[in-house]
Amino acid sequence: MALSETGLRTKPAEYRKYSHFLAGGSAQSRFQVDVVTEGSSAAAPAQAPAPEESKGRFKVVGFMDPGLGPAADIGPPPDVFHEPDTAKSDSVSLHSTGTGQTHISDSHSNTYYMRTFGHNTIDAVPNIEFYRQTAAPFGEKLTRPSLSELHDELDKEPFEDGLVNGEEPSAAEEAAALMAKEAKGGAVKFGWVKGVLVRCMLNIWGVMLFIRMSWIVGQAGIGLTIAIILMATLVTTITGLSTSAIATNGFVRGGGAYYLISRSLGPEFGGSIGLIFAFANAVAVAMYVVGFAETVVEMLSDVDALMTDELNDIRIVGTLTVILLLGISVAGMEWEAKAQIVLLVILLAAIANYFLGTFIPVDNKEPKGFFGYHTAILFENFGPDFREEETFFSVFAIFFPAATGILAGANISGDLADPQSAIPIGTLLAILVTGLTYVAVAVSAGSCIVRDATGDHNDTVSDTVNCTDAACTLGYDFSICKEGGCQYGLMNDFQVMSLVSYFGPLITAGIFSATLSSALASLVSAPKVFQALCKDNIYPGLGIFAKGYGKNNEPLRGYVLTFCIGLAFILIAELNIIAPIISNFFLASYALINFSVFHASLANSPGWRPSFKYYNMWVSLAGAVLCCVVMFVINWWAALVTLLIILALYIYVGYKKPDVNWGSSTQALIYNQALTHCLNLSSVEDHVKNFRPQCLVLAGYPNSRPALLQLVHSFTKNVSLMVCGHVRTVSRRPNFKDLSQDYVRCRRWLIKKRIKAFYSPVFADNLRHGAQLLLQAVGLGRLKPNTLVMGFKNNWSDGNMRDVENYINTIHDAFDLQFGVVILRLMDGLDISHIPGQGTSKAAPTETKSPLSLTDQRLLESSQMFKKKQGKGTIDVWWLFDDGGLTLLIPYLLTNRSKWGDCRIRVFIGGKINRIDHDRRAMATLLSRFRIDFSDINVLGDINVKPKKHNKLSFKELIEPYRLKEDDMEQEAAERLKAQEPWRITDNELELYKAKTNRQIRLNELLKEHSSSAKLIVVSMPLARKGTVSSALYMCWLETLSKDLPPLLLVRGNHQSVLTFYS
Repeated sequence: MALSETGLRTKPAEYRKYSHFLAGGSAQSRFQVDVVTEGSSAAAPAQAPAPEESKGRFKVVGFMDPGLGPAADIGPPPDVFHEPDTAKSDSVSLHSTGTGQTHISDSHSNTYYMRTFGHNTIDAVPNIEFYRQTAAPFGEKLTRPSLSELHDELDKEPFEDGLVNGEEPSAAEEAAALMAKEAKGGAVKFGWVKGVLVRCMLNIWGVMLFIRMSWIVGQAGIGLTIAIILMATLVTTITGLSTSAIATNGFVRGGGAYYLISRSLGPEFGGSIGLIFAFANAVAVAMYVVGFAETVVEMLSDVDALMTDELNDIRIVGTLTVILLLGISVAGMEWEAKAQIVLLVILLAAIANYFLGTFIPVDNKEPKGFFGYHTAILFENFGPDFREEETFFSVFAIFFPAATGILAGANISGDLADPQSAIPIGTLLAILVTGLTYVAVAVSAGSCIVRDATGDHNDTVSDTVNCTDAACTLGYDFSICKEGGCQYGLMNDFQVMSLVSYFGPLITAGIFSATLSSALASLVSAPKVFQALCKDNIYPGLGIFAKGYGKNNEPLRGYVLTFCIGLAFILIAELNIIAPIISNFFLASYALINFSVFHASLANSPGWRPSFKYYNMWVSLAGAVLCCVVMFVINWWAALVTLLIILALYIYVGYKKPDVNWGSSTQALIYNQALTHCLNLSSVEDHVKNFRPQCLVLAGYPNSRPALLQLVHSFTKNVSLMVCGHVRTVSRRPNFKDLSQDYVRCRRWLIKKRIKAFYSPVFADNLRHGAQLLLQAVGLGRLKPNTLVMGFKNNWSDGNMRDVENYINTIHDAFDLQFGVVILRLMDGLDISHIPGQGTSKAAPTETKSPLSLTDQRLLESSQMFKKKQGKGTIDVWWLFDDGGLTLLIPYLLTNRSKWGDCRIRVFIGGKINRIDHDRRAMATLLSRFRIDFSDINVLGDINVKPKKHNKLSFKELIEPYRLKEDDMEQEAAERLKAQEPWRITDNELELYKAKTNRQIRLNELLKEHSSSAKLIVVSMPLARKGTVSSALYMCWLETLSKDLPPLLLVRGNHQSVLTFYS
């Protein structure tokens, strides 16, 4: 296929992006828009108009090497082969060649392309690579075109760096991507047999099978032993089903039980279980190794070959064994898997050896209680014969640890080729096989071995009247064993399986295999789980153990730590106390896995859709309860210790709040509950007793006005809704990436400052339009703001009066929508966004900061004034007009907080001089009925006294620049100016509201006289009639009333009662 210089005509201005793939075949291109080239025999067609959506979007360059001639053959990209036409069809074949190359063929036009449906568009068809969270298996992560890139205007530049939806790759994602590249092509992955089935069977077939199973049959009898096995198997089966459900609900990475629980229930539960589960596996290494060492030392003792004494020999043998196991583990998972296979063969041979021996009775074994299969023995051993204060539950507690180990395969989930299918098949099949094995051993042992035997050939039947045991019918009288002292039989000889087996030493080899395989599995599981926990950075300071080495990302540091923990407990050599706790640690993991499935099903999240369907939420809940019951059955104090440790770790992780988001079922359930409660709230009418000041705070960027947010948070925290509204007035709206990053920064600032509030930004032409959007749209059902909170516009006289018009009209709009309004004024102001490093969404500049001015220093100090404890003082409430009680409710809520707890409420009301005592008593009665504590009530009888002359002159100077002065111009010119500048104050308006103006001036005088030392002043906000009072005059009223005072809140409710004295 050839392409001449005229074969493809392009307009460079029409194409502006995504050219580097075509230029050099680079895999870094996010989208691939390939050339459609016809056969060399066809003439180059005339250029067709480009589809509209492609115009201006791409710049296609570098289709041919400048050094090539005009007839140079371009050919397909280097990773695409051509396949000859096989049939006339319009279909396109896309498949892998098995060599990492992609083969694309168009059988109709003999054309190579990777375009959507053959059209020139960057819109992508569904592709699994778009849904990966980290790097793709064989190359760089592909991302679908973002909505902005498909929808924005053509002159807007798409996002850079290939990031979509405002996302930035996290450190964990980058590390995972790098790890995927490093491990590409060399990692060893296991299937369900070698990876899960073998490991689970080796862990479940423990020492219990060979040295305790016969004793359990002797104590509980065949019937109850089967019941014990079935009960344990029931617990493990339910847990296996739950594990299968979680493992098939998405891609499973390394971390085993920790990964499954943390991704389902969140970091609190996952972090708690992950730590104790890893520790339990580390100590389990010591338990299994000590069990192996005890068997070896017992054999040495039999031949009088002890090195020192029994205890120290156990330590020596245990240390050498754990060093050997560490070497196998460090050598890599492949060597460890080979060792497990060898141990499994030995274990299977030992089990087969036992069953073979049961069919070959030997005369010299009969005095020791083994007679072969006899119905008399079966019937005698079918019922229980508990001795030495043993009970059904105590025997169950001894057996149950043998049934654990079902997570051995899941613990190496990161090393499985397909964990979603391997974990369910391998785990459940292992439970079935091992359960049947235990039942078969119990039945066979109970059918051919009597409970007690002397081992003496001379104890034959001599008295057929008094001898009634099964052994009597077989020619032996072991009745003397009722007095105690016998060493053989099910009840007395732990090595009875060696006696029964065809070749006794093979049983010993089986014991060695069981202990070593379990120890090896635990030695591998603990570091893998711990590594996953450390990678998630749940516990700060443990990140050093997250590093992996080699093609399999082996946690070598975790191996060393597990070795040290195991060695420490081996040297102690007394594990009877720690063993119950370890068993309870495993059971706690099982309980939480079961609870995870119940919780996820209960949350009913669309993301919970496991491909494994054989589970039930209520069965999983029953499994969780059963696990907790078994914990207490095994050892009640160990269960309490386990629960306390989990609770402590849960509280710690919950307090630290790790910055992770795994889409846990906890989040889904919280959403469900919130949605349900919101709907329930909406179905009932508001009641005055349940009124809460739900505040919409116009604060801009949250860190621009911290004092405003901190004060509002003081009376809304854990009481009512607080929304930080941000009206963004920009000429051009930023792209979604910038918006998302700003939103995340603001949310993180609120979380860091522990301010319980929502952040809600909007774009608008001005403050008023944005506030209208927020006032009408913010909220959900009853969780909707009812109070607008703003900062006082300190610099209003220096700015554009149109901004003042918008500011005042925002207050009018709030009243129109039946909102209460609260305005906070601080003497030094609220806005700190102009100070370097303060109050913007962007990070602080790195260059050296210049010293702050004295004004800015005072402003910074005052911005933190509500963050600290206020100390003793007063909150002065000037409740001049009845607005429904909001003016009184906010101070009351403040005094309930520890920061304001030392402040007392003083109430100031207006009144007449001749009724001061009456008005005071009436207010005291009202406050007592409202159950609001107060320290004093002051009745102001001189509010209507004329203000001081110099204050009136100051007000006149304040309004002078904003007067219309219509008497000095023609009426038409005055009307035109008023229409253009509606904030202008008319002479008629001044005369009409002269009394109200004087009242504001007088109130400021009284505030300075009575409340100059208050911690906070709360005063009724004056109202201005809409359409009659100009914005400038209203602003001057607010300025005059609140100037030169301590922190002051102007409050006006919506004149609906928010307080009641009825029960």
